[in-house]
Amino acid sequence: MSQRSEAVRDEFRRLRRRVVVTGWGAVTPLGVGVADTWAAMLAGRSGIRQLSAIDSGDLGSHIGGEIHDWDPEAHLPRKISRRTDSFAQYALAAAAEAVETAKLIIGPELAPRTGVLVGSGYGPVNYNSKLPDLLRDKGPRGISPLSQVTGAMDSAAVEISLLFGTTGPCRSLSTACATGTDSIGEAARLIQYGAVDVAIAGGADNCISRADLAGCGNARALSTRNEQPELASRPFDEDRDGFVMSSGAGVVVLEAAEHAIERGAPILAEVAGFGATSDAHHWTAPHPEGTGAKAAMREALRDAGVAPAEIDYINAHGTSTPLGDAREVRSIREVLGERATRIPVSSTKSMTGHMIGAGGAVELIVCGLAIRDGIVPPTINCDRPLDPEMNFVAHTAQRHDIRIAMNNSFGFGGHNAVLVLRRWEQ
Repeated sequence: MSQRSEAVRDEFRRLRRRVVVTGWGAVTPLGVGVADTWAAMLAGRSGIRQLSAIDSGDLGSHIGGEIHDWDPEAHLPRKISRRTDSFAQYALAAAAEAVETAKLIIGPELAPRTGVLVGSGYGPVNYNSKLPDLLRDKGPRGISPLSQVTGAMDSAAVEISLLFGTTGPCRSLSTACATGTDSIGEAARLIQYGAVDVAIAGGADNCISRADLAGCGNARALSTRNEQPELASRPFDEDRDGFVMSSGAGVVVLEAAEHAIERGAPILAEVAGFGATSDAHHWTAPHPEGTGAKAAMREALRDAGVAPAEIDYINAHGTSTPLGDAREVRSIREVLGERATRIPVSSTKSMTGHMIGAGGAVELIVCGLAIRDGIVPPTINCDRPLDPEMNFVAHTAQRHDIRIAMNNSFGFGGHNAVLVLRRWEQ
């Protein structure tokens, strides 16, 4: 990078607005709502079960992280729940919780200064998978006139905008497993640049479908520990054999710090830094040297103005795949140096499974909760750590004073996104 480019970036960092989290919401296999999800994590409880929503008998993997006991009409108006795919329903429920937590009222003055950036890795796959059968069985008249909007990737973002009456930029971003983290990072930039004062941001997915499980299974990416579903997701364990497909949503309310302070909002944490890169290496395998992952971590640290020695906790991508986990650990060691073995590094995917586009957003919320409560959730099923010198918070939550946390998300296609979250200090 040229000296001029460096100077421009440094000047922007000096002038930009601070961004804070004032609300959060989640729908996960551990519970509907942040409180239930967090309580289950701290207890080391798994949300992985035998699949019930689809017939998986002829598939290699019969397990997943479904949203248990989901009743959309308990969370959404019926006219909305009837027209939306389940991934969008989860996003709407998480957004409603986030807005309520933030005590945010979006009136005529705030509406044009409020943006929505809620993405998805897979989008409305369950809704779209039904359309060919409807067309075959009922003909063209059987297809809803809303099918092209309900079946679109941006349907969750648009439904959130409609529900809350936001008239600022409304977008959907898709970067596979990095989607939630990327969406929050890009939304923070909108606030930093002054394009909006408030943003509703995050990710959602429900890709538990026969086609998606078959494809991931054929790529040998999924765990086949079918007889022991609660033990199947085992990040950083020597006996890991693949990730577990899960569903969910994570949404946060971001605000310019001065806006949040002026309205007396609860400030939960500060989004201090964001970095994103691409491997340009392989569709499903991470770069063998972790080049893109390391670059994203370093950029997030630089963007935050934080030294590696200041990181107190990492919520790792940690999906439980043989290649991915090993390369992430090596990348963390190279970026953080000796700090890597002195701090907790846990993967909550051991309990939730891999929620794809929702994963990074929920895990950012986890970082905020760890900062707030001074406790780090465990990596369950980590019986034989692949790196005995690292503290993977095996089995049981640990007490730590967390001031600065890092959230890693690395996805298929070589997408890498990292956020740095900091305790709010005015």
